Amino acid sequence: SVNPRLGDILQKLAPFLKMYGEYVKNFDRAMDMVNTCMQRSSPFKEVVQNIQKQEVCGNLTLQHHMLEPVQRIPRYELLLKDYLKKLPEESPDRKDAEKSLELISTAANHSNAAIRKMEKMHKLLEVYERLGGEEDIVNPANELIKEGHIQKLSAKNGTAQDRYLFL
Repeated sequence: SVNPRLGDILQKLAPFLKMYGEYVKNFDRAMDMVNTCMQRSSPFKEVVQNIQKQEVCGNLTLQHHMLEPVQRIPRYELLLKDYLKKLPEESPDRKDAEKSLELISTAANHSNAAIRKMEKMHKLLEVYERLGGEEDIVNPANELIKEGHIQKLSAKNGTAQDRYLFL
């Protein structure tokens, strides 16, 4: 109570926040799965609804609770920024709080990068399906950069031909 500190605690826990990236990466699939199960299985839906009615759930749905981890890192980041704004420059917690913010920002970037990577992989898989299963494009090293209509000019007679290009 004399010299409260927060930065040192968050600094120790911040590296574990990178695990949220895996959760965030699969969040959309998990949400779709829950929604599908709720629609297709009456017993599942009934169990979930009974649990959601419990006081401990705070009148929130399963989907709301699933969203909490996705929002956690950005919330920590905002809280720590606000804390640093109000923390006196001479505070013994300043250096630890600044280091914590740096680590949490790194975890947030890691999480965002994981989301972008999954989105790019989904787009590549969509192209794979559209092309009828062209096997050599499904490779973790491949990345869809751009796609769209182009005009191919014939070298022989200069006529334009419509094409659709995947880069």
